[in-house]
Amino acid sequence: MTTATTGTPTQLVLAAATAAAGVLPAAEPLVPGTPVPGTPDVTTGFAGAAVVELDAPGAPRIAVLVAADLVEALASSPLGGLDLAAATQPALDAAAAALGTTAGAARRVDLGLVVGDLGGPFTAVPLSGSTVAAALLVGDVAGQSDEVTGPATAAFDALPLANPTPNGVDLTAGLPPTRGIEMLHGVDMEVTVVLGRTRMTVRDLLALSPGAVLELDRAAGSPADLLVNGRLIARGEVVVVDEDFGLRVTEIVDDATEG
Repeated sequence: MTTATTGTPTQLVLAAATAAAGVLPAAEPLVPGTPVPGTPDVTTGFAGAAVVELDAPGAPRIAVLVAADLVEALASSPLGGLDLAAATQPALDAAAAALGTTAGAARRVDLGLVVGDLGGPFTAVPLSGSTVAAALLVGDVAGQSDEVTGPATAAFDALPLANPTPNGVDLTAGLPPTRGIEMLHGVDMEVTVVLGRTRMTVRDLLALSPGAVLELDRAAGSPADLLVNGRLIARGEVVVVDEDFGLRVTEIVDDATEG
């Protein structure tokens, strides 16, 4: 579904970057910088990337680049390794909404493939706090006027930068120390409650019909498992809350207990 948007291409790209900066996991509040023409070296200094397709005819793809602190925080989360695409999906959704459309499912891509994945010319917008922590890349739509001009480093002159490469610059130099789990406080996680499991043959599965009863591997009254990102973190008893099922946590499972 799309909605009408107004403004010049540069204004729309900047609005998308502003929206993404507001929800992207970061150690400090992020604000968008000046849009600059994308170059093959735009990924220099970043550690991860995610790309989405937009749900509109002829719409460009958009991507977000993130620095090593977010990638490392996701990998070392006490909840288990978290997916970069899932963590950046809200930011890409927000950027798409600012462009008047919706985004598909985000997918993580190799940094070396990001530029090619965008499928053509694009505009890059740095997202920074005290330093550049991320960047939003927006593919140019067909017939877009060339309003974004100037050297690719112009938007970063006031920020701490590493030594420039011949055709680009390390945008992430001088990043503050990683704050680990604090960066992930706003990341949505899928939480699953498991009552029990069983195994069935294909024949038995095909024979299922309304009224069939499956016997699970848990005795009645046994605690249910609470899984986050597929990892067991707690157990509890099933309760009813305002006509909906809920879980009253009775045990937190640490690594030693789980083992």
